[in-house]
Amino acid sequence: MNLIEDIISRAKANRQRIVLPEGTEERTLQAADRLVADRTADVILLGDPDEINTLAACLGLGNIGKATVINPKNHEKKQAYAELLYQLRKSKGLTEEKAVALVEDPLYLSCLMIKSGDADGEIAGARNTTGNVLRPALQIIKTMPGISCVSGAFLMFLKDKYYGDNGILIFADCAVLPNPTADELAQIAVSTAHTARVLAGIEPRVAMLSFSTKGSASHEMVDKVVEATRIAREMAPKLQIDGELQADAALVAKVAAQKAPDSKVAGRANVLVFPTLEVGNISYKLVQRLAGAEAVGPVLQGMAAPVNDLSRGCSVDDIYKMVAIAANQAIGLKNIK
Repeated sequence: MNLIEDIISRAKANRQRIVLPEGTEERTLQAADRLVADRTADVILLGDPDEINTLAACLGLGNIGKATVINPKNHEKKQAYAELLYQLRKSKGLTEEKAVALVEDPLYLSCLMIKSGDADGEIAGARNTTGNVLRPALQIIKTMPGISCVSGAFLMFLKDKYYGDNGILIFADCAVLPNPTADELAQIAVSTAHTARVLAGIEPRVAMLSFSTKGSASHEMVDKVVEATRIAREMAPKLQIDGELQADAALVAKVAAQKAPDSKVAGRANVLVFPTLEVGNISYKLVQRLAGAEAVGPVLQGMAAPVNDLSRGCSVDDIYKMVAIAANQAIGLKNIK
């Protein structure tokens, strides 16, 4: 898990402003205390300051006073954020009155802060559903140029160092799009390649997975992967990407030599793009449980700024790691602008 240590070190070296809208949630507050103490990020907590300070005292947290605390119901930029939200959403029927009400919602406020340049990323989900976290993000922050869909990647740390890059693989999409089109699948491939560079520090070798390798089977699902590979190559001509490939052809050199001897990716893939969410989600859980791999994520990708969703069963350590990951994503996005 040295990669996680590297991610944390990079976050410390270039601290980003990460907003935690669930500022009165116990695990979030404990993670914030550690983040501030370690100087991993400039933490912004949203919530009633009295409630946050009382909870911090009860938990014995001594560093919360070094975080920025904003009361969503009463702060100096409330009206400016409400006006911004109204301008962004008035064409969708949002009224000024509704904008004023929504800006008090921490999930909307956090996205408005990012949109305004007052924060670099957001972590939420310890208390809220994925839908609630993503809705304001898609309405306000939106997606990166050239990308229309959000997807979820997992960093997979395998005990067997033979696979991927010294045991590191990136799986996607395992969290968001149930049945992506060929165009969406291509976007997922390009987004995941970016994630591999920014978070894992590896040059991506992307395998577009199927139950067929280079025409060994004929089906519309295979056709989708072939078309997605073509589109992804047009989107990112320098990207090492190949498909369609079966999982063994993507990962095992001996199998690749038989099934796809001319491929520069087969047998060496470190990024696996699955044809559907069903396949991706099942696969990462099987690898996690049966191979004893550690899965870190989902890391949401494709957004114009980092917004990552937590499991409601997350630990303090999970929140800490996801803040460091969001910081690295923010750094990576700034480097390509």
